[in-house]
Amino acid sequence: MTAILEGTDFDFLGPKHIGKVRDVYEQPDRLVLVATDRHSSFDRIIAHIPHKGQVLNEISAYWFERTKDIVPNHVIAVPDPNVTIGRKCKTVPVEAVVRGYITGVTDTSLWTHYQKGQRDFGNFRLPDGMRKNQKLPAPVFTPSTKEEAHDRPMSPQQMIDEGIVPRETIEAVERTAIALYRRGAEIAEQRGLILVDTKYEFGTDEDGKLVLIDEIHTPDSSRYWQRDTYDARFAKGEEPDYFDKEFLRLWFRDHCDPYRDATLPPAPKELVDELSRRYIQMYERITGTAFKPGELPIAARIARNLQPYALKPSR
Repeated sequence: MTAILEGTDFDFLGPKHIGKVRDVYEQPDRLVLVATDRHSSFDRIIAHIPHKGQVLNEISAYWFERTKDIVPNHVIAVPDPNVTIGRKCKTVPVEAVVRGYITGVTDTSLWTHYQKGQRDFGNFRLPDGMRKNQKLPAPVFTPSTKEEAHDRPMSPQQMIDEGIVPRETIEAVERTAIALYRRGAEIAEQRGLILVDTKYEFGTDEDGKLVLIDEIHTPDSSRYWQRDTYDARFAKGEEPDYFDKEFLRLWFRDHCDPYRDATLPPAPKELVDELSRRYIQMYERITGTAFKPGELPIAARIARNLQPYALKPSR
């Protein structure tokens, strides 16, 4: 019996929206978020990774519980290993990125900009002489917009100037995001991990108060390094030990044109199994508990557990 959830089709839950990983069912005052095992790259689904959805959902549940004293979150219930019932909120159009280390290789990474000579980032300045993968003097907030086409990194002041969010909102987001990162880094340290950087999404409730939504501190939204080898590797100028999903992406890049080919080759089973193993390993490291796969078949189990959340037919 397969332990993979490719997608869902529950007609008793309301209209469905399909995201990269989650199937989201919209109800009048809440959302039913079902985490599937879809794995995306190159703007498409490249594989289905056993247990990935459960791992992401349960890691988020773990962190939501441990940060609710910092900011309220959207969680109403977690009725199934793959499902979160969340409050409906008005989304704040900001990707709240917090970084504790200077690293990265992409055009938008802090290290790339620093290498090109940038020191003033709007809401913080960095000193000269920093090295790649070095711990920052303090966590920094580097937000970007949330847009259909492409997210744009910009400073909080630029967001205010463009009318994306009011000053009080972006200041509350920055303050809250950094507090969440500090909590995450503290707990990660106890687990032998470094929380390098992460991103948060926020909404506002009916009173306009900030609410943490979506996911938190998962391997998909955050970068983690191994704590015990970091110092020695940094001293030698070596890259840290990290949670690596890139090997599957690289296989596709080497065996097809994943941006242009209409059909992709199936992902090799040994690579899919290895990635599943790594997700489970991260779950166990982060939570400090053994992973227990949910009962099979997955879709039937979820349907059963979601019966209390079925929409009543209108009369």
